[in-house]
Parts: sequence; structure tokens; C-alpha cells
Amino acid sequence: MEPVTVSIDVPQKPVQVYDFLDVMAHHERFTDHYMTNWRYSGPDRGVGSRAEVTAALGGVRTDVTIEVVEAEAPRSIVERNVSAGGRRVARGVYTVEPAAGGSRVSFTYAWERAPLADRLLAPVVRATMRRANRTVMRRLAAELTAHTAAA
Repeated sequence: MEPVTVSIDVPQKPVQVYDFLDVMAHHERFTDHYMTNWRYSGPDRGVGSRAEVTAALGGVRTDVTIEVVEAEAPRSIVERNVSAGGRRVARGVYTVEPAAGGSRVSFTYAWERAPLADRLLAPVVRATMRRANRTVMRRLAAELTAHTAAA
């Protein structure tokens, strides 16, 4: 399946964005519209930080394990996502780049393995993920603003 990428421009500097995204618990704040029941393990930040969540998209609920497998401060964070009993494996990559007045934050969700139903309904699955992740980006921008104002 083709990956899905969404982006947003924010006024925060790349290091501020990266420092926020690096903390796994912060992700709950901007993804809880479709990911619930967050349970954390491993370090709070960086490679090895993990969360187990329940994702609900398109009327389907599934448990997902998210683990940070690569990190390059202040540019990128790579997560490995496993769900559907191991039949769905994907990489989620946050990329932070300098932009006029702040940063451009992009998130790419790329399937490494997908169940047959996902592959058969690929256009619908991709559209659903794109819509959910556009909402994630808008909510991330709001959380970044609140977080930097409080700091």
C-alpha cells in the first residue's frame, strides 16, 4: 500500500517541536480522538519508548503497539506500529524541518505488512488514515502552542 503523508506549519522552532514529540506520553494529547487506553513502557522518551493503545478508525477497533525505533534530534522520530495480531506492521515517521517563521512537521504512515482486507480496501483505508492524521496535525499544532506557552 502507498504511504500517507500529512504536514502542518507551526511557529515553534524545530528543537521545540522535536522535544515535544520525543516524549511518548505527549502523543496521547493530540491522538486521543482515535487512540485511547494509552499504556506506556520503556523510557519516557527516545528509542525504546513504547505505548500500547486501542485505535478506533472506520468502525474498527484494534490494539496497537507503538515503539520508537529510531530518533535523530531535532529532525526525525521513527515509530514501529504493530496491530491486528501482528498482521499489520507499519512505520510512522515524524519529520521536523525549519520553515519560514517556525517549522514544518510531517507525518508519514507507511505499511510494511497489511491484512488482506486493508489491501483490498486500500483507497478507503488510506483516505481514512489521511483524514485522521490531518486532525492529528491540527491538534498537534494546538498542543505545541499550549505547551510552549506554559514553558
